[in-house]
Amino acid sequence: MASNKEKTKFVCGECGYETGKWLGCCPGCGGWNTLVEVKSVAPSKQHRSAVGGSRSVSLASVDLSETERISTGISEFDRVLGGGIVAGSTVLVGGDPGIGKSTLLMQMAGNLIDKGTAIYISGEESKAQLKLRAARCGVDDRLLVMSETSVEAIEDEVERLKPAFLIVDSIQTMLNVELSNATGSVTQIRESTTVLTRIAKNYACAVFIVGHVTKEGSLAGPRMLEHMVDTVLYFEGDRHDSLRLLRAVKNRFGSTNEIGIFEMRQEGLCEVENTASLFVTGGNDTGCAVTCIMEGNRPILVEVQSLLNPSLFANPRRVSTGMDTSRLMLLIAVLERRGGLRISDKDVYTNAVGGIRIDDRGADLATALAVAGSVFDRALPNGTVVIGEISLTGEIRTVDRIYNRVAECARLGYKNAIVPKGAKLDGIKDINLIKVKYLRDAFLAFAE
Repeated sequence: MASNKEKTKFVCGECGYETGKWLGCCPGCGGWNTLVEVKSVAPSKQHRSAVGGSRSVSLASVDLSETERISTGISEFDRVLGGGIVAGSTVLVGGDPGIGKSTLLMQMAGNLIDKGTAIYISGEESKAQLKLRAARCGVDDRLLVMSETSVEAIEDEVERLKPAFLIVDSIQTMLNVELSNATGSVTQIRESTTVLTRIAKNYACAVFIVGHVTKEGSLAGPRMLEHMVDTVLYFEGDRHDSLRLLRAVKNRFGSTNEIGIFEMRQEGLCEVENTASLFVTGGNDTGCAVTCIMEGNRPILVEVQSLLNPSLFANPRRVSTGMDTSRLMLLIAVLERRGGLRISDKDVYTNAVGGIRIDDRGADLATALAVAGSVFDRALPNGTVVIGEISLTGEIRTVDRIYNRVAECARLGYKNAIVPKGAKLDGIKDINLIKVKYLRDAFLAFAE
């Protein structure tokens, strides 16, 4: 005889780990008091064909017209998406509160009015508040707005209007009335995302979902939320600064290395296409070096700054902003062992100008020369760019697409480029190439 007792389980609100009993510490992520009790939800039969079609077909019969790109009207947004919106895709946009997620999606929705029916759904704001934001961003009054938190009501509205675009702000406010869990719980977020994904696939509707982030910088809710959608975008930047970066961390329809650059103004978010002076101060100061990193297919010039100060403690501080601190400590060790510099008794502080995050190994040599410049108390020659990766032996190694990087520097008027000796840069003109093999060879640039 079947038991009528409702089954329950415990799910971690940070990583989605499931267990049959309550635990103080989550075995998945190590978080304390993160497991919450949820009721098991039996899958409904009507949800079986959520991705469309329950029979196998040959690839020859698949129509690729469904994957045609639709421009958002914002070129920087299109770049991050991989060329535009794909019908039936689900895009998750995460970021800190007040960073500009809702503003960007409101502007996008306004641009999509003439390309299909677009509905902006908010579970946090009233219709009057949505109209105020739309007026500030210059959005046409034809945009459809809806203030709703029930995913069932949203699905009914989608079935009635058959929209091409759906924006949901935010997933933490959505509620499935069939569940008894509180709004924003792990189960509600997961089931609401499942419904929105089914809407996207069944109605060929592009769905954009706004997600809040935790204080650690990850999306609030289970980690599996990122696996359920097609694209995950993060909006980065200091909300007290005007610069914003939109970065793709997952994209089933394009590259995950692209970034979009925006500037927050009174009328909304504006695209920044010319990045030549965004991350470079333009000076020629001690402890500074300019490098060129690659973000997707875009070369971006970034200035690395360094400051050294005699340490008052037994263990000197190593502080890095915009760069990996572990990588900085490795470069300091190479500077001491292979470069002959004494830094072990000094605090080292480095910074990437403009708030950009540098993960490119091509910035190794620039970081090392910035630190060395602080030691020598000398500046690099004016108009010099530095590109190269440093190995543990002190050898300067070439990096990917170095030709594109140096060509961009030459186009922007830089006079000298310190590059690895093995770099193939035939055909580049209007820039003096200073090829170095070892770290000590690069120090000669300070003597000029």
